[in-house]
Amino acid sequence: MFRMFNQHMVVFFFLVSMFSFAQDQEEVTFEVKLSKEKLGLNERLRVEFQMNKDGDNFAPPDFEDFNIVMGPAQQISSSWINGKRSFNKSYSYVLEPKKQGIIEIGQASIEIAGNTYKTVPKQVTVTAAVDNPNAPKTANDIAEENIHLVAEVSKGSPYLNEAVTVVYKLFVSPDIRVNNFRPLDNPKYNNFWSQDIPVKRYDPKNETYQGKNYRSVILKRVVLYPQKSGQLSIAPLTIELYVDVPTNKRDFFGSPVYRSATTNVSAGSRTLNVKALPIQGKPANFSGAVGDFDFSVSTSKTALNASESLQAKVEITGKGNLKLFQLPEPALPSSLEVYEPEYDEKVTTTLSGMEGKVANNYTIVPSFRGKYPIPSIEFSFFNPKTGSYETLSSNEITIDVLEGPEGNDVAVTNAQNSKVLVPTGKQFHFIKTTTNFSSTSTNFLFGSTKFYAYLFGPLVLIPLFILWRRKKEKDEQNVEGTRLKKVNKLARKYLSAAKKALGNKEEFYVALEKALHNYLKAKLKIETSDFSKDKINTLLLSKNVDEGSIEKFIQLLKNCEMARYSPFTQVQMNEDYNEASDVISKLDKQL
Repeated sequence: MFRMFNQHMVVFFFLVSMFSFAQDQEEVTFEVKLSKEKLGLNERLRVEFQMNKDGDNFAPPDFEDFNIVMGPAQQISSSWINGKRSFNKSYSYVLEPKKQGIIEIGQASIEIAGNTYKTVPKQVTVTAAVDNPNAPKTANDIAEENIHLVAEVSKGSPYLNEAVTVVYKLFVSPDIRVNNFRPLDNPKYNNFWSQDIPVKRYDPKNETYQGKNYRSVILKRVVLYPQKSGQLSIAPLTIELYVDVPTNKRDFFGSPVYRSATTNVSAGSRTLNVKALPIQGKPANFSGAVGDFDFSVSTSKTALNASESLQAKVEITGKGNLKLFQLPEPALPSSLEVYEPEYDEKVTTTLSGMEGKVANNYTIVPSFRGKYPIPSIEFSFFNPKTGSYETLSSNEITIDVLEGPEGNDVAVTNAQNSKVLVPTGKQFHFIKTTTNFSSTSTNFLFGSTKFYAYLFGPLVLIPLFILWRRKKEKDEQNVEGTRLKKVNKLARKYLSAAKKALGNKEEFYVALEKALHNYLKAKLKIETSDFSKDKINTLLLSKNVDEGSIEKFIQLLKNCEMARYSPFTQVQMNEDYNEASDVISKLDKQL
């Protein structure tokens, strides 16, 4: 009996060994399985790495284009079916895509019986967000359903250069707690002049949105002035939110248990239908002003003596695109010496747009006594409230010069072309002429001043020539110094060219950008190929340049780039030229 039992045990272990040997001889498989190969941006993807043999040192791929919602979760199963052992081990992840497009899931690896096995890479297609009503709701699903980012636009069909306000407002269900947020994609305002209105405090309010109660908070405010007509798109604002959402579970005290989640919300793209300004009734002197304005021309005095000065102010006040048009220029008699105007701006930007005043202040100096009229000038603008053009006229002003030389020139000329006085009339009446040339004299060269100048002049010039020659040799040896001097000279040349091109947007900003390039090449010893805003910022900071000067310099470069596709007025060009001169002067002191 005992012998028979031993025989059965031998047979049993023999069979087990055979099964084990067969199992060991089974081909190793290591593969990846996806829950779906196409999904929406708001859907989840389950990725499972399966193997039929146990292994070690599992290394997943780099899920750089996904957020890992869950994982890795390990599962092992083993069974005997009809005398055959079945083994399965898996590592699974739940992923959330970060972007749209075709995304590749790379290779995973594992070591089995001393050998390394790798999976085959697979691709998934991520589309735009889709409705997914039948899927079980996760914390992220709940957050997405109860959080909305909305862009509220004040006008859907504004006129060209009329103010449009965009307010980005976040609506959150009262049951959800927002811990933090960060912008992922700030909107681009191409074809718009834009001005941010800073949000200093996030004050939540109770509001109704789509028939439900929410808490709302304003995240961002911006005022836009469209610079071209037609269909203009505003790119969406996208933010990432870190929130706590309630679950169906309760704690010991009966309060709901919250679960953390991360979700992205977008305000969506908005399109404005920008209306062109009407052609009919457009005044010849219209310079692009859109809004509701008042206009005046005034002088600091109307009676003075020759060589004294007075101030003439051309001022526009009101609400509209105050920074985006050119002020009219007074027509002044050519006998008045007129200097370049000083631009004065006191403009604030609110949610309703720009309001305040802009003015040009002219310094005028009369050279002769007499009465000089400053004729009435006109200012035209388009009023979007009435949908029509309006023209305002200034009063005529007479300048009475009481004392001074007499003059005949009272011709009227444009103020822009009258920067330097060229007086006529009797200015040179004290020069007398005569036709009697009979009085002559004979001079001898020997012993005269010219004689000694010719004799000793070369001796004086010899040491000067030697000094000049030494300096030239020194400059030739200092190749780098010579190059920097040339670059500095070139920068001054282009800044001069920019001044001459004032009024011509393309030529002015090309010349200004070249001047800025060459100035930094001279100061920082960098080539044009290295000329990036980030490197400029880093280098200037390393030279202990104050941040205000750096910011102004970078803004000038941005203006040069924007001028390629946005309209820039004479006023803006004057501002940029003066700003460039001021910034270069400040940098010279610090570098």
